[in-house]
Amino acid sequence: MPSTGWRPLRLLLRLLLLCALWLGGVAAWIHWVGERDQVAQADAIIVLGAAAYDAVPSPVFEARIEHGLDLFRRGYADRLIFTGGYGGGGARFAESQVARRHAIRQGISADAILIESTSQTTYQNLFEARRLMLEHGLRSAIVVSDPLHMARALRLSRGLGIDALGSPTPITRFRSFRTRWEFLAREVYFFHRDLFVRPQ
Repeated sequence: MPSTGWRPLRLLLRLLLLCALWLGGVAAWIHWVGERDQVAQADAIIVLGAAAYDAVPSPVFEARIEHGLDLFRRGYADRLIFTGGYGGGGARFAESQVARRHAIRQGISADAILIESTSQTTYQNLFEARRLMLEHGLRSAIVVSDPLHMARALRLSRGLGIDALGSPTPITRFRSFRTRWEFLAREVYFFHRDLFVRPQ
């Protein structure tokens, strides 16, 4: 008969295997959501904030802005909502202000753009976007962000009562294995954190 001393070890190995399978499943789901483009007619396009360097959007933010502008030009919504507050280091412009300036320089009417300049996190981006939607009678939105960020963005949007569809950027700036792995690991962490801690 097998020694009973091996039972705790076998149990531990089974638990580790189950944990690995669970984490792999969550990671696969995050990746799958990020590969789907749900774009359809909506009232607004919400572009989630990212870093800006003074008055210039970072490559990650520029990719989000450009995708939002592309959807707007293709007629999927009549309003653009840019989100993002002031970064560190005494930034002169909020992320959303940088995005608005970028859009206007490309011929987008200022009347079609709404911004908020107080948010610092994804949840706050979406909370403030919802406030703007309520103020302007907007019900549905296309959420634009990086592919691996999309699962969390949609989950938070729907938790806030936004009728949201996801449209990830077609080209992500997180291209190397290392950056994509770090981004995915972070999103897996946030998935579990949000189960127990209210997003902020």
